[in-house]
Amino acid sequence: MAKFVLLVVGAAALLAGAVVRAAIDMELENKAVDRTIDLTSQLVKISYKITLEHKSKLPISTYLFIVPEAERERLAFISAKDLAKKELKLTETNTPKGVTFSMTLPAGSAAPVVYIDTVFTKSLKPFPSAIAQNERQLVQYFGNVYFYSPYKTLTQKTTVHLSSRNVESFTQFKPSSQADSTITYGPYDNVAAFSQEPMTIHFENFTPFLTVTRLERTIEVSHWGNIAVEETIDILHSGATLKGAFSRYDYQKDTRSNQPSVKSYKTLLPASASGVYYRDTNGNISTSALRTLKDAVELDLRPRFPLFGGWQTHYTLGYNVPSFEYLFQNGDNFLLKMRVIDHIFDDMTIDEVVTKIILPEGSTNIKLIAPFSVTRHPDSLHYTYLDTFGRPVITFSKRNLVENHINDFNLKYNFSRVMMLQEPLLVVGFLYVLFVFVIVWMRLDFSIIKEKEPHPHRD
Repeated sequence: MAKFVLLVVGAAALLAGAVVRAAIDMELENKAVDRTIDLTSQLVKISYKITLEHKSKLPISTYLFIVPEAERERLAFISAKDLAKKELKLTETNTPKGVTFSMTLPAGSAAPVVYIDTVFTKSLKPFPSAIAQNERQLVQYFGNVYFYSPYKTLTQKTTVHLSSRNVESFTQFKPSSQADSTITYGPYDNVAAFSQEPMTIHFENFTPFLTVTRLERTIEVSHWGNIAVEETIDILHSGATLKGAFSRYDYQKDTRSNQPSVKSYKTLLPASASGVYYRDTNGNISTSALRTLKDAVELDLRPRFPLFGGWQTHYTLGYNVPSFEYLFQNGDNFLLKMRVIDHIFDDMTIDEVVTKIILPEGSTNIKLIAPFSVTRHPDSLHYTYLDTFGRPVITFSKRNLVENHINDFNLKYNFSRVMMLQEPLLVVGFLYVLFVFVIVWMRLDFSIIKEKEPHPHRD
C-alpha cells in the first residue's frame, strides 16, 4: 500500500512538472531584468522591471513569474503592472518549482515591459539572535544572486539597498561591489532558466522589528449616525532578544539614534475619528499624543515601557467615525465600505487579523466582498441593551498582512427602516408599563388592619 501511495505521489509530481514545462513558452526570454532588493526595514521588498522578447518575434500574451517554494510562506504581497502602470491580474498555481503566478499581457506589444513588486515578511534573521542592551542589532538576508525565472535571461542586474553602511559581510559573486549602503550584483549575461546562486548579506539593521501577532478589529454599525471601531492589538518585538537584565539607568544614558529598542510609534486613524481612547490592562495610557492632520489623525503611541527584543505589549485602541462617510443607502439596501486594517506603524507586519462587523438588529441578505482572499468564519449574534433576537456579526480573518493590504471591503445587506423604531418603541413600552405599574401600586391597599372611621360628635 505504501509503495502504491509513493507511486501515485511521484506520478502526480511528474505530471505537474510536465504541465509547467508545457505552459512555458521556450521561445520567450527575459531580454533585460533590473531587480531592486530593499532591506532598509524589517520587510524585504523586491521590485522587478522585466523587458520581454520573443525569439520568433511573436506577440507575448502570457508571462509566468515563480516564487521559490522556500519563500512561499514568507510572501505577503505581490502585484504586477504593464508598461502603462495598469494592474495585471495574477493567477496563482502551486508547482514543484514553487508558486507560479500567471499574468495576461495586453495585446499589441512585441517587446512588453512588466513591473512586479513583492513583499516578504520574516526574511531577515537576527544574527546573533540575542544581544545586550548596548549592542548593535545585526541581521542576515539569504537570497539568490540570479533572478529565479522559468525563462532564459539575457542580461540582469541587482541593486540591494541596506539600512546601514555597516556591513559585516556579503557574498562577493563577481561582478559585485559595495558603495556606502548599496550593494550591486551584475550585470550577468545569458543566465539559464531556474538558475540559483546563494546570496548572504550580514549587516546592521536598527529599524523597529515590531510584529503584530494578533489584531482583533471590531466595527459596530449604528444607523443612528455612528460607527464605533475598536482594535485589540498584541505586539511583539521580533528582533534580537535582549540578553541579560534591563537597566533603566543605562537606557536613559544611551543617546544613540539607532537603538534596537522601540520607544514609540505612530498610528494613523481616519481623518474624521473622534473619541479616541488608548488603554491596556492597567487602564488608560496617558503617554500618547494626538495630532489632527489634513487627511488623517496621527496618534503617537508610547507604551508604558520600551520594547526590546522578545518583549511584547497588549493594548486596546478605539474611536468613532460618522456613518455617512462609510455607509451608503439605496432604499432598504445598504453598503458598508471600510478598511480591513489601518496603518498601525511604518513597515508593519501582521501575523493574523480577525475582523468582526456588528450590524444593526434585523439586517438580512448579508454579502461580503473582500479586496483579497480571506477566511470567512460562521456568522454569530451579538446582544446589547434593547436587543431582542441579537445583532448579526460577520467575521473573517487573514494571515500575513503588510501595509499593501490597507484596502476597503464592501459589505452589502438589507435593513428595513421600520426596524429603527424598535428601540424607541421598546423604551416607550417599558415606560408605559412602569407608569401603569406605579399607578396600580399606589391604588392598592396592603394594610392588615383597616383603620376605623371616627364617630361624629353629638350636639
